[in-house]
Amino acid sequence: MKTIEALEQDILLQVPFLHRFKAQKPIPMQKQQKSIICGTGDSYAAALLGEAFSDYRTRAIGPLDLINNQNLAKNHVYLVSISGNTISNIRAAKIAKSATAITANKNSRLAKACSKIIFLDYPSSGVFTSGSIGFLSSALTCMSLATKLSIDNPSQLFLDALAETRKIKIKNKAFFLGNQYTFPVSMYAAAKLYEILGIDAHYERIEQFSHMGLFSAKKGDTVIVFEQKNRHNLQLVKNLKKIGLNTILVEPKTNDKVSAIIFFIFVSQLVPLYHAKARQQNECYFINAKKIRAASSDMIY
Repeated sequence: MKTIEALEQDILLQVPFLHRFKAQKPIPMQKQQKSIICGTGDSYAAALLGEAFSDYRTRAIGPLDLINNQNLAKNHVYLVSISGNTISNIRAAKIAKSATAITANKNSRLAKACSKIIFLDYPSSGVFTSGSIGFLSSALTCMSLATKLSIDNPSQLFLDALAETRKIKIKNKAFFLGNQYTFPVSMYAAAKLYEILGIDAHYERIEQFSHMGLFSAKKGDTVIVFEQKNRHNLQLVKNLKKIGLNTILVEPKTNDKVSAIIFFIFVSQLVPLYHAKARQQNECYFINAKKIRAASSDMIY
């Protein structure tokens, strides 16, 4: 099975998975301030969602920051890694006073370095491809550690995401913008464009974009805003369209924060999948970019 086909299969497996997903018991509020969630890549975006849903009581940091500032290791550390073999997470686990692995691999080096394990149990195509259902599982797990979590009508959320995806055409460079809850998904969305399509993508907080990223944008670039409509982002969209940027405000049909995040995750996955299929692309970009993948793996593992 080619990796684009496997990616599509994994994306479709998410709806039945959501019907049986078991949330974690939230960390007591007084203990959240003494908890840290670590991760890299997609797992860092999952950690940031945990931080956002805790209203920033729990901190999300990269494992190298914990290694280089061992005062942070006095907190209870949750280390997110699908494979459980990311070397910086393993090093962080070994110096943490107490650590919990959030992983899909019970027998990994990370799992063995931690005193506790939260096992990510989800189905997959069995083919190594760009992260989709694994990210959803780890993201919801981190969110559930911060707040009581329930999931309403995932089938409709997926259908809504499919409908929204058909409106989105990526032109030239892409920017994903979000705020407290959606900024981590903006990071994840950019990562999917890197891995699947190999195109130039960026992520930024909505307010910061007007101060920074906007000055690197060129006419015809795409800006995608992940947020409910409000006065600020409607004015932003108007201004960006006026200067020739292909600007899309992606809005979920729900006010529930958890459901909205699931919707945005679906959109983040479906947009690059849609573009890959339109290109008749069989493999994710990172599969054929062998030298880049080797350099990446050499640093990660």
